[in-house]
Amino acid sequence: MADTMTTTKADLVDLAHRRMSTAIPDNGWTTRQKLALTCRILFDAGHDSGLAGQITARAERPGTYYTQRLGLGFDEITEDNLLLVDEDLNVLDGEGMANPANRFHSWVYRARPDVGCIIHTHPPHVSALSMLETPLAVSHMDLTPLYDDCAFLESWPGIPVGNEEGELISAALGDKRALLLAHHGMLVAAGGVEDSCTLAVLFERAARLQLLASAAGQIQEIPEALAREAHDWTSTPKRGQANFAYYARRALRAGHGDALAAAPRAEEGA
Repeated sequence: MADTMTTTKADLVDLAHRRMSTAIPDNGWTTRQKLALTCRILFDAGHDSGLAGQITARAERPGTYYTQRLGLGFDEITEDNLLLVDEDLNVLDGEGMANPANRFHSWVYRARPDVGCIIHTHPPHVSALSMLETPLAVSHMDLTPLYDDCAFLESWPGIPVGNEEGELISAALGDKRALLLAHHGMLVAAGGVEDSCTLAVLFERAARLQLLASAAGQIQEIPEALAREAHDWTSTPKRGQANFAYYARRALRAGHGDALAAAPRAEEGA
């Protein structure tokens, strides 16, 4: 006999969140492992653009973060070849140098204590949309994690290696989790690696759908209240963990096991 057929939607949402808190286990990956897996996940998702783009995550010591070594593609990143750098991009651990464009990451981390991982890439559909100087349009249920959560930088400041670009990009991002940069690419800044990876994958899909829909007609807006409800429903840490675990399993099945020096303790249950 069913017990919830007359339960309100709000109560069902609360019940689902409580069940997810125990049904979806935490994974056993370290920050380095999650960052290396993210590089491989985004490579397979079409975010590769040669050596362009940076993926970073806060490290244990304040004012430091992990990032990839300049000269390595996303498909070559492992947990062992990641660099540990400070806000001035001095290498504290690892060999080689960080991408000089990482400078704006330092600005975002300073402005947003809530951000634990930043992803900046130039995937094809996001890049194509950026060439139109058009903000991201969120008009589909799957894309609602980005609803009213994606800012737009309408002017291109040039190569982001100076402090001026750091100030501009961090200001344009504001309190959002994503940013579309005209004539450039995308930026995601979320609380953890799992959420940032999930949003980065979704961002490229959103741009692709926008370009497809725009070619067929005028994109129609979705109701604001329902969109915000869907945004909050899909924007929980457990959702991010579940999405990331799936993407990670898929990357490992696709042959990216070399990204990890050792198998994670909770890989089977992740």
